[in-house]
Amino acid sequence: MSKVFTETQLSVLYHWACMSELQALKPGNVHIFADGHGMTIDDFIKSADVTAPLITQSNLSVGRRIYLAVEATQHTIGLNTNLGLILLCAPLIHTALHADVNLSLAQNLQLTLNQLNIEDARLAAEAIVLAKPAGLGDALVHDVHEIPDVSLLNLMTAAQNYDRVAWQYANAYEDIVEFGLTQYKTAMERWGNEAWATCSLYLSFLAYQPDSHVTRKYGAAIAGQVMVEAQELDAEFKGAINPKLVQKKLLTWDASLKSRKINPGTSADLTVASLLASCLV
Repeated sequence: MSKVFTETQLSVLYHWACMSELQALKPGNVHIFADGHGMTIDDFIKSADVTAPLITQSNLSVGRRIYLAVEATQHTIGLNTNLGLILLCAPLIHTALHADVNLSLAQNLQLTLNQLNIEDARLAAEAIVLAKPAGLGDALVHDVHEIPDVSLLNLMTAAQNYDRVAWQYANAYEDIVEFGLTQYKTAMERWGNEAWATCSLYLSFLAYQPDSHVTRKYGAAIAGQVMVEAQELDAEFKGAINPKLVQKKLLTWDASLKSRKINPGTSADLTVASLLASCLV
């Protein structure tokens, strides 16, 4: 039911997921159509390039994958371009390297999460401090600056109400396995175009729930407003015979979000992880 991948294969797939997300028009985020929030698309391309061969090494723990990828990003870019997606992709990659072929991706992933230990938590905490995010680090501010005494799964479980990346650890990646994979598959069947399918996937996440990165920075009311705006565009986009007809409205909303300094980063991270997971099932 599951496939086992080599580190070379996973490096290619992880890099593809990162690059595919950049090729899609994702309002509020950096993408091929527009930079934003003091970051350029080149920053994200370099981040994918330097992290792909590190996060997929076969002999690493999940925590070590996270730390090495974040360290390489900070050394190369000096910006937090990818902490969330690294935190999400590391367990997926580890699972794909060590999968039991008789189990499903979700079952193998749960085994990976259950086996996370205190050392994984320590390395992940160091990575979060290194990245200095306006994201998960805020939820764990009293934990990540101290040596954790619990497993990475327990650390994430403690933060799940503040951060949807942490929520995935605590809930067996339900948003990705149950929602994201279905949304991407449906969009690919409809349009047969990876960029538009990825755009649809991203809009689906934005419309599905308030983006936790936006919630932490601006509060529940603004995050809820962004979700309502996303729901209107998501419905129009999914109903379009040709999604390109909605491109102008998406670009207008992209400019509006960026003028308000709103960056739905969690939805982008979930998009990358869903793209990677789509290659593993």
